[in-house]
Amino acid sequence: MNTINTLGPNTPRIALIGECMIELQQRADGTLQQSFGGDTLNTAVYLSRELGTRGIVDYVTALGDDSFSDAMCQTWADEHIGLGMVQRLPGRLPGLYCIQTDAAGERRFLYWRNEAAVRDCFTTPAAAPILAALPDYDVLYFSGITLAVLGVQGRVKLLETLIEARQRDARIVFDNNYRPRLWASVEEARAAYRSVLPYVDLALLTVDDEQALFHFSDGEAVFAAYEQIGTPEVVLKRGAEACLIRCDGESFEVPAQKVERVVDTTAAGDSFSAAYLASRLKGGSAVEAAEAGHRLASRVIQVPGALIPKD
Repeated sequence: MNTINTLGPNTPRIALIGECMIELQQRADGTLQQSFGGDTLNTAVYLSRELGTRGIVDYVTALGDDSFSDAMCQTWADEHIGLGMVQRLPGRLPGLYCIQTDAAGERRFLYWRNEAAVRDCFTTPAAAPILAALPDYDVLYFSGITLAVLGVQGRVKLLETLIEARQRDARIVFDNNYRPRLWASVEEARAAYRSVLPYVDLALLTVDDEQALFHFSDGEAVFAAYEQIGTPEVVLKRGAEACLIRCDGESFEVPAQKVERVVDTTAAGDSFSAAYLASRLKGGSAVEAAEAGHRLASRVIQVPGALIPKD
């Protein structure tokens, strides 16, 4: 296995796989602000912004043929995200979620996603050429939420794709993002995670999710487990605390940036992951990448919603 910044000098092509949903942000007066979001989509947007012309970012998902799906695609195009891997399924709709935040900026999510088009992303006839094209990317990025929403058949297709991509020297990036409500049982989730982890080159982990899913006692237990798997680069995100990194046998601790007032922590981890990956793809060290991740996340949590306005 190789670390992310050992890619060649050519402009890297990155495909992020997952779900974008209609986002409703509940304001203090009870009104709703509508936008779009989803973990891998948030990362795709911030990654595209961070890389600029130094990377090609495509999003892989399935949407409906409705006006919300049209608006999503236009938003992504405006962010310079490629749409060639997006399926549009007639009669289907994207999922929807509402964010409610408390006085401390912590959030509660309400979801409507059981019939979302993304659940058939890898099982339609139109998915065949997409699956065939994915192994030719330089980097494939997906999350624990991706694993959940794809379902059993979709996960089989994803695993086959990861194996072939690794054979073609692609790098695999995984954000653990464990959401218990998306799984029938913790055992199902563990099995799904364990099936893909041997093919991951960069694991972007949230400590709370690792403890909830695998019951690790602390960060050292997490690193020991991923070392046994053979993951060469592991980043342990810990919110406002310093992140911990284990990269090719070396350990680093990188402090988070202090923020006077947290408004909304939505997409804090997604934006960190985007900036970290972008820095590594541009040749930055693991420490420099973590510093970039903290900088972006500190800006994101001071603005409502998943995606902050462009500079």
